[in-house]
Amino acid sequence: MRFLSETSSEGVCEQLFTLGEIPGVLWTPQGATGTRPLILMGHGGGHHKKEPAILYRAHRFVAEGGFAVAAVDVPGHGDRPKHEEYHRIATENQARAAAGEELAPLVAGFQALVARQTVPEWRAVLDALQECEHVGPGPVGYWGVSLGCGLGVPFVADEPRVRAAVLGLGGALASADAAARVTVPVEFLVQWDDERVPRDRCLALYEAFASTEKTLHANPGKHMEVPDFETDSALRFLTRHLCP
Repeated sequence: MRFLSETSSEGVCEQLFTLGEIPGVLWTPQGATGTRPLILMGHGGGHHKKEPAILYRAHRFVAEGGFAVAAVDVPGHGDRPKHEEYHRIATENQARAAAGEELAPLVAGFQALVARQTVPEWRAVLDALQECEHVGPGPVGYWGVSLGCGLGVPFVADEPRVRAAVLGLGGALASADAAARVTVPVEFLVQWDDERVPRDRCLALYEAFASTEKTLHANPGKHMEVPDFETDSALRFLTRHLCP
């Protein structure tokens, strides 16, 4: 892992890094030392590790919860080079959806493909970050919706260091088998009028989680209209489970 730059704003330190070919960012309290819980965040489709929604939540999790927070660019996104196969499939999916084919199965299949690469990458990023003195081997949480949910469900299922996860805006088409292996506490977000992921498929994914503690948060509105108060809830939820 190579740290490339460091800046600070309002008590939050931001460090850009690379791990091999993976570009990422780590946020920690300014002047932090010693072990602290780490939250890995998954960004949305077509976005990047410092998209406004990620940046906003990361700063709140650090400033108000004292967490370390990290995000990395998914293959073909952000500072990563164009991935020819993923780009071809995404372009074909857009054309098929424009021709009237149902969008949700196309998105689910694409996310399942990308997850085969991202899950081992994210585990390697955890390994490297937990070697850092200002992060350490503390408990790990996950936050991700939309694409971050499609990739996050298999990651949470396969990564035993994750103790709690906030997920949502995703369906069960490609994630049901992985969800059945998720046993950690889950907070799951559903937008009742989601135009990208049918409501019944969101609810089916929630039902598939094997967690004995799972909470469904359903709000009116479309895919991108998650209320800001859900960030307050996520902060309370992650604090409860990662900061005993």
